[in-house]
Amino acid sequence: MMKKWIMPVPFVTAAVVLAGCGGGSSSGENGELTLFSSITNESEKQAFEELVSEFEEESGIAVDVNLPGAEYESMLRVRMASNDMPDLFDTHGWSQTRYGDYTEDLAGEEWAERLDETMDGVLKDEDGKLYAFPLNQALDGISYNATLLEEYGIEPPNTFDELMEAMRTLKEESGGEVTPMFMAQSEAGAVAQYFDQMATPLLTVDEEENYEEELMNGTFDWSNYTFLPEQLKIMQEEELINEDAVTARGGQAVELMAQNEIAFIFAGGSFGADVTELNPDVEVGAIPVPSIHGEDGQRWIGGERHTLAVWNESEAKEEALQFLDFMAEDENAARIAEATSMPSPLDGVDVNHYYEESMEPYADVEVEPYFDRVYLPSGMWDVIGNTGEELLADSMTPEQVSDQMASEYQRLREEVGVEEGESLEDAEEEELSEEEVEELEQE
Repeated sequence: MMKKWIMPVPFVTAAVVLAGCGGGSSSGENGELTLFSSITNESEKQAFEELVSEFEEESGIAVDVNLPGAEYESMLRVRMASNDMPDLFDTHGWSQTRYGDYTEDLAGEEWAERLDETMDGVLKDEDGKLYAFPLNQALDGISYNATLLEEYGIEPPNTFDELMEAMRTLKEESGGEVTPMFMAQSEAGAVAQYFDQMATPLLTVDEEENYEEELMNGTFDWSNYTFLPEQLKIMQEEELINEDAVTARGGQAVELMAQNEIAFIFAGGSFGADVTELNPDVEVGAIPVPSIHGEDGQRWIGGERHTLAVWNESEAKEEALQFLDFMAEDENAARIAEATSMPSPLDGVDVNHYYEESMEPYADVEVEPYFDRVYLPSGMWDVIGNTGEELLADSMTPEQVSDQMASEYQRLREEVGVEEGESLEDAEEEELSEEEVEELEQE
């Protein structure tokens, strides 16, 4: 059974690019829908834009699609502050806490009755309000080069110890030709992804090593986190990760795995399909994040990935709901889920996604929410990444990483007004002032 998630608001950087946002027509104007999505992968973009074009042709309704990539969150925050939201927008994991006040309740829509119950805790509140239409279900873990593992006689690892052993075997047996684990902190934030995903099996799923209550009420002892920076440092010292992990770009990974030069990566979605498209002789599989304290600690990390919410003050609400109906048609729901290599969130939609075969042995593995979205205050994602970078640059020891996480955790909790003993769910995001909005727009 999936847990109900309470998700604090993440940190949003001040770097904002307003192309397609500031100066554009307001929602519902000129007889067209405005739509913003956080989709970034090229193959996913292509599938989404093809579906939009088909909707336009079928309905006669124009859709202005905006896919701003890394600037998505900043652009949407500005639009929230000025109460000028797109007719349709992606809540990308924050449907209730960040965007909840701007979303139309979709519980009465016909497709809502077919929503997989595992999505309820993510997209519905206690009163039954449905905040967004999900395009797919996120199931994050580790992608692996199945071709390489078979060549070297390595089984997909189930525990962290098995993962470390597999990486050591790959390095030794390949004579250093294979990089066991590829991390790309630049753009992709993979160092932060390692910490965030592995924190779940370390801190929240084992009965004897469960710190959920302490993390939520501010009393967590961060020395219990030190295992993760210690292990990352070991990976670096043993050359189990790429030397340029801090500066490497995510886009490099597809080509490197297609050339059989890397074996593991904290990536999912359409990554595997993109690799095989580049080199049909390379197959990519996916496993849940490995357990740390015992055999039963494996978990998928995810829930809400790409969605479409309807702005509750949209002048084109009827047209926006019509677009969701179109996307919920079985064929269309299957196409977008397959393009993202993820299961459909709608019951009865048959999806043959890329990772289906490799995921089959883990069909009963539970899904847990992203660690930072539940247990950490706004701003901690950058802290996770920055401390990881400092660790790899030998500017911090593993213990210092934990100390920095502890101090920033407390500082940011206080910043949002949460006192020790209180839960993060009591935190509320502060609205931007007019001066702050103007500043962001100018940038």
